[in-house]
Amino acid sequence: MRKLLPLIGTPSQSHPGGRSAMTCRFRCGDACFHEVPNTSDNEYVGDVIAGALSRRSMMRAAAVVTVAGAAGAASVAGARPAGAATPEASAASYGKPSAPSKGARGLRYSSVAPNTTDAVTVPDGYGQNVVIRWGEPILRGAPAFDPENQTPAAQAGQFGYNNDFLALLPLPGERNRQLLVANHEYTDEILMFRGYDAANPTRQQVEIAWAAHGLSAVVVEGDRKTGKLVAVPRHPLNRRVTATTEFRITGPAAGSALLKTSADPTGTKALGTLNNCSGGTTPWGTTLHGEENFNQYFANSSRATDKRYGIGTGATERKWERFDKRFDVAQEPNEVHRFGYVVEFDPYDPASTPRKHTALGRFKHEAATVRLTCDGRPVVYSGDDERFDYFYKFVSSKRMKHGTSRAVREHNLSLLDEGTLYVAKLTGDSPAIEIDGTGKLPSDGEFDGSGEWIPLATATAKGAVSHVEGMTAEEVFVFTRLAGDKVGATKMDRPEDIEPSPVTGKVYVALTNNSNRGVGTNAKADEANPRNANKHGHVLELTERWNQPESTKFAWSLFLVAGDPDDPATYFAGFPKDDVSPISCPDNVAFDPYGNLWISTDGAQLGSHDGLFGVATRGARRGELKQFLTVPKGAETCGPIIQERRVLVAVQHPGEIDGATVEKPASTWPDGPGKIVRPAVVAVWRADGDDIGV
Repeated sequence: MRKLLPLIGTPSQSHPGGRSAMTCRFRCGDACFHEVPNTSDNEYVGDVIAGALSRRSMMRAAAVVTVAGAAGAASVAGARPAGAATPEASAASYGKPSAPSKGARGLRYSSVAPNTTDAVTVPDGYGQNVVIRWGEPILRGAPAFDPENQTPAAQAGQFGYNNDFLALLPLPGERNRQLLVANHEYTDEILMFRGYDAANPTRQQVEIAWAAHGLSAVVVEGDRKTGKLVAVPRHPLNRRVTATTEFRITGPAAGSALLKTSADPTGTKALGTLNNCSGGTTPWGTTLHGEENFNQYFANSSRATDKRYGIGTGATERKWERFDKRFDVAQEPNEVHRFGYVVEFDPYDPASTPRKHTALGRFKHEAATVRLTCDGRPVVYSGDDERFDYFYKFVSSKRMKHGTSRAVREHNLSLLDEGTLYVAKLTGDSPAIEIDGTGKLPSDGEFDGSGEWIPLATATAKGAVSHVEGMTAEEVFVFTRLAGDKVGATKMDRPEDIEPSPVTGKVYVALTNNSNRGVGTNAKADEANPRNANKHGHVLELTERWNQPESTKFAWSLFLVAGDPDDPATYFAGFPKDDVSPISCPDNVAFDPYGNLWISTDGAQLGSHDGLFGVATRGARRGELKQFLTVPKGAETCGPIIQERRVLVAVQHPGEIDGATVEKPASTWPDGPGKIVRPAVVAVWRADGDDIGV
């Protein structure tokens, strides 16, 4: 019997999702302690059996076609989370690590034991380095990082705070170099500023925080003999996008009265991007970034539509509304409607204006991953990271063009402005009585069923059409959650990252957790979310009908039900549970070149630090899950990128433990005692120079 590590912190210090109270405070505005925004009475999958398309008939149909639709996914390299060090010898409470010779190709490494080491811990025989830290200068003229004398101007030229999504893009003509793009999700002023007074932040502190949000583009150079990766400062392609950078609003809601403000009466220009979580890359060479918990930055709302998005009625944590009225809903009621979109960024053009694509809907976007149809139209998958909210896809009506001319590039930058936005509705194939909330498998041996993509609205060059009764198209694109409520979309357990397999075309959805499932009057367990008080989360595997991403029908099953393998409520795609690593709270997902799924975690509930895991998705070892690394104390694993010879992760909010401050740090990572704790990007490689996991 495996013995769990002791839980980190006390119940009073830990939030239901497993994060520290400090993380919840700054990252999502204490969402877990607020009323659940979704109070709709949508049907639940376990109650909707009649008339459902049989999953098995769909699977038989899918088996007779090729995987042509996966070509688009192959061009979208996975990108997400963190670390490296040496495994903690005393943390073998989960049994002996697996031998590196075992495992599917790409996963042949010694699995890291669960641990609470204040370091990035990687398998035996692997090395690591910090690629870039918060505050390192990347633009010409930016000063060296000095946390005691930081300024807004300095931060605007330096790598931002709390790196999340990562993308690595090729740099033709520059040997051993790639272009790294990183999201900067949020700031934690208590860990940034000595003596920070949360009740009375200064204008300078607020403006530094504005500059620490957004995106960074920085060229990185690899060591040919190892996997070491270092930033190249002052490269012409290096760029910062912040909370005050100008954005172009595009798509069907651009120019709408719902988006017009006193500063922008056209409704087509917005300043900044906030709370960028996960994202994706496009086959035409841009990056996509999801604006997630934007609600927490806006104060003094009194509208029902805002309540559905979790926007508060009082002051905000950061008090930005004191310094810019656009963050005060009472003064600028439409400014909040200009956040919550997928942002497109062209890292190859430092003069380009980033775009906010309203056609992909407005909600707490987690991820924006692209797959091409057989005829070259992009399909974008995105999750709404909220308890009981939905996951979506957008199918463009325009085909991607190939080439590098300005006209071609401009055409491709408009691909996400015309098409149809859909929301998912899932139906279980087991009787509702067999889904009892414990995670016990139904009589057919798996949680599975069928589903449909319900159209919400279609945007064209001539206008937009709503498919939701009682809502205009503009309302659908701005109040997308309300549209999902109206059409009866399936309430999910925090749908986070979504990633299509470049090998099989199957789509994987990480559902992090939902401690409110089945509690009080909240929605009970259903076949797609089979555990009440679900604190560990699960991973959904979805097969589009005929393996065509534009299809409106799909089959689904739960690939993983996370937690302690000794818990009978866990499931690892049928693989024997005595030979897998424990995992809790799946967050970001990515694929390696061999078709293995890699999962990073956020808020793990098993006593160990968060980490990164690889799991085989096909073959005899399907479901075998092995831990690759853990991150330091208080940190979350984000933005994993899995290449043949290198793994990249973003170590977000290290040391973010209740009671920690600059004066009393809870972590000494990455630079040791006496240095300020800094979020950073880490590269991991095999010490012998060979490929990862082979």
